[in-house]
Amino acid sequence: MKSFNKLSGVVAPLPQVNIDTDAIIPKQFLKTIERTGLGKHLFHEKRYDKENNLNSNFILNKAPWDGAKIIVAGDNFGCGSSREHAPWALLDFGISCIISTSFADIFYNNCFKNGILPIVLEEKNIHEINELALEGIEISINLEDQQIIAQNKIYKFEIDPYRKHCLLNGLDDIGITLETEDKINLYEDKLNNKKWHVPDKI
Repeated sequence: MKSFNKLSGVVAPLPQVNIDTDAIIPKQFLKTIERTGLGKHLFHEKRYDKENNLNSNFILNKAPWDGAKIIVAGDNFGCGSSREHAPWALLDFGISCIISTSFADIFYNNCFKNGILPIVLEEKNIHEINELALEGIEISINLEDQQIIAQNKIYKFEIDPYRKHCLLNGLDDIGITLETEDKINLYEDKLNNKKWHVPDKI
């Protein structure tokens, strides 16, 4: 997993509340187990019309937001089913940070497992960032300092220290396990060298 430290880019405003995982990546695209290739189907029903042409009115189809790295979203982002394809699609499109007042729990956890930083801010701060997003203004995010820098204003955010450590070091579940690889190898060596006694039949 790619590490996350600092990020700067355009913010795409998606102020709707309760954007669920089926809206993020519709069910017909869940057949793959690959993490790549899903970006073109992100928000499919909003990005494309009935003839499968790009919808020019949708924010992610307009410049400069078509190159957005960050989304500022409405409340309860990522609700619905637990599909991990949702963060896969966001990341494949180029989104690696989402800012909202709240997230669905499973989606929130899946973001960290895939290298996406979900940031929770107060509604007032979300509104201010949304206004900047509508103007196409870039913002910067510093995970180490837990700060969002938007023009001359700084927004502090909270994050679990362990999750912060994993993002900074690019550790997914496999990477976390491999941090203890020496201990695992030592244990396996002990098992391989142990002389097992097979009792005689009674």
